[in-house]
Amino acid sequence: MISPGQLFYFLAALQDLIMGSVLLKCAAADLGLQWGGWALAAALRTEKFYDLAGSGTFILLAHLSRVWGGASHLRQNVQTGLVTAWGLRLGTFLFMRILKDGQDRRFNKVRDSPGTFFVYWNVQALWVFMTLLPTLVLNSEKRDAPLGPRDFIGWGLWGLGFATEAIADQQKWIFKNDPGNAGKFIQSGLWAYSRHPNYFGEILQWGGLWLSASSVMKGPLQLLSAASPLFVWFLLRHVSGIPILEKQALKKWGADPQFQDYVRNTPLLWPWPKCF
Repeated sequence: MISPGQLFYFLAALQDLIMGSVLLKCAAADLGLQWGGWALAAALRTEKFYDLAGSGTFILLAHLSRVWGGASHLRQNVQTGLVTAWGLRLGTFLFMRILKDGQDRRFNKVRDSPGTFFVYWNVQALWVFMTLLPTLVLNSEKRDAPLGPRDFIGWGLWGLGFATEAIADQQKWIFKNDPGNAGKFIQSGLWAYSRHPNYFGEILQWGGLWLSASSVMKGPLQLLSAASPLFVWFLLRHVSGIPILEKQALKKWGADPQFQDYVRNTPLLWPWPKCF
């Protein structure tokens, strides 16, 4: 006869197996989509749908994980909806921007090299999975818990981050499309408080989503998903975002006293000194 303790461990193991299965399916779907995108992009020698493919993968995996997880609690529905809103806005914005610009300078030495291009698409696969990990873990969890402070604070942070990123992107878009600003750098609006307010908003959003998802997380493996917002911060701060843009800006305006003053008096990412 099975004891209550044995039954508990059996159910816990079954839950871990189900969750692991969902995560593995999502990882496989992620890689498959990025590899398919790479094959098409390499054949056409274009990066025009690279960011759109990344945003679309976020949306698809968020919904697939909820379906594969087999539960549809309010917290999961809200989380999936917020990821969808983020992906639709950012994906559309980046796609419209590259259609206008014609190319993405990040790929100038890459688009004609299929092997190097493949690395970029695999990095995107890693970015999608690591960033979305709290949502995937949440949507794999059948157990529910009443909504609490972590949910409302997390969703509030997401809302603040979403607004910050959207406003910053729009302000820069309008600035760059004004012929009178040709050759100038933006230092107005949110850009007066941070040199990269859009990235600040991005980090806030994923940090907020992790905070809400953590409400139902148990055990060290699930809590390791806290690496997700840290990964987003590290990627933007030290790898693919800020370092590249700062280097380009320094090369273009480094000798401009006004730019030097802007760099000296405007926080790189976190706007706290300027706000308070």
